[in-house]
Amino acid sequence: MARPWEIVDRFTTAADGTLELRRRGEVDFLLFLDGRVLMNSRVQRSELALGRLACRPWKSHPAPRVLVGGLGMGITLRAVLNSLPLTATVVVAELNPVIVEWCRGPLAVVTDNALSDPRVEVEIGDVADLIRRQATGNEKMRFQAIILDLYRGPDSDTDKKEDPIYGSRAIERTYTTLQEGGTFAVWGENHDAGFLRRLSKSGFKVTCERPGSGGYRHAVYLATKTGDLKNERTKKG
Repeated sequence: MARPWEIVDRFTTAADGTLELRRRGEVDFLLFLDGRVLMNSRVQRSELALGRLACRPWKSHPAPRVLVGGLGMGITLRAVLNSLPLTATVVVAELNPVIVEWCRGPLAVVTDNALSDPRVEVEIGDVADLIRRQATGNEKMRFQAIILDLYRGPDSDTDKKEDPIYGSRAIERTYTTLQEGGTFAVWGENHDAGFLRRLSKSGFKVTCERPGSGGYRHAVYLATKTGDLKNERTKKG
């Protein structure tokens, strides 16, 4: 007989409803949002691929700076840390402080306590706001990689221009926030051709991976900054 799920903790968010953490045994966890499963600790292939593929170009960099938007269970963060040198800095932007508490507490067993890694800096807040600030900030503080692992990925309903994360204006800010050759990696529930087009129009070289060989396969978008967008616009204008 399967062991029952127990509710570890829950809280109500201002915008999205009730978020709930459930556990069965020692390492089997579920994240629920308003009754639907967001994450399962035993289903990790797209999160692991997202972190690994985004950081693959930076394994030998002397001191890479990486931004991870969305903490979840910390699975993507663990993949990022495993792929980077000990000299890296990994900034994690998480909107809900309770998620951070869960990852430091009951979920730490899932990721070998990734948040305790000295390379990690946690910022409580919206990753879109952080990118907006950084886009006009010190160029020396730009990132080698920006990784978005949010519960809502890009889809056909995304506002093409004004969406604060996946719209064309947000993509341009992300482009500016990356170092030359930097990687923009995004998790998506499904493939979205419109998002790929917006990435390409903003100056990124883009691919979309579908990790795994069976069952439901999520999308991992990989975009590389190939040139200076402002210079490209000047040439075209």
